[in-house]
Amino acid sequence: RRIAQMEADLKALQKESDTLTGRVDDPAVQRPLRQTRTRKPFPESLPRDEKRLLPAASCCPECGGSLSYPGEDAAEQLELMRSVFRVIRTVREKHACTQCDAIVQAPAPSRPIERGIAGPGLLARVLISKYAEHTPLYRQSEMYGRQGVELSRSLLSGW
Repeated sequence: RRIAQMEADLKALQKESDTLTGRVDDPAVQRPLRQTRTRKPFPESLPRDEKRLLPAASCCPECGGSLSYPGEDAAEQLELMRSVFRVIRTVREKHACTQCDAIVQAPAPSRPIERGIAGPGLLARVLISKYAEHTPLYRQSEMYGRQGVELSRSLLSGW
C-alpha cells in the first residue's frame, strides 16, 4: 500500500515537472524525425575482392519450384591487410658463344642500396615506421620476426 502511494506521488511529480519544462508526451504532437547517419562510400581507388554467396539449394525449399534472380544485397567492409613479405628472385641467364666461348649476360638491375637485400618497398616501410610513426628499430625487428623474417637492429640501422 505504501509503495502504491509512492508510485502515485512519483507520477504526479513527473507530470508537474513535465508541465514546468514544457515537455509533452502527446502522441498527436509530431516529433522531429531522427536523422539517420549516412556513411561516406569507400574510395573507388581501393582494390575490391568480391565474395558471392549463393543459396544452398537451387530450388525453393518451400515448394520445390525453380528460383529466379530478382536482385542482390551487397555490403562493403573495409579490411586492412598487413604487408606481406615477398622475395623477388632476379635470375640473369648466362649464354656462351659457341664460336669464341665468350659469356654474355644481361646487366644487373639497380638497387636502392648497392648489394643490399632490401627492396624499395621494405626500405620505405622501415623509414616511415622509424621517422613518421616513431617506431623504434628494436620493435620493428620484433614485428618482422613475428612475420617470419629475421632482420636485426644493426641491419635496419644501416639502411
